[in-house]
Amino acid sequence: MKPREIAQEAIGKMNKQITNEIFMIIQNNRELMYEYLRAVEANGLDSVNQIIGREVKTAYQLTNIDDREDNPSCTLVQSHQKFE
Repeated sequence: MKPREIAQEAIGKMNKQITNEIFMIIQNNRELMYEYLRAVEANGLDSVNQIIGREVKTAYQLTNIDDREDNPSCTLVQSHQKFE
């Protein structure tokens, strides 16, 4: 496998789990977690999580794939969209 192919393979794997990684950052950062909980209180869990998911998609210019992560390691979400 060529270096470019290795990079593309790794990037593809990250794209599928990027939403979980962003939520893990929120979960493990005291200040972000505080703000997250305040946003959930004000806007509702589903709304906050959907907005964060859309922001991830936009920030990384990703495209939805026909698959969801139904067992993320982050406890803030029960499932999330996977991207390519």
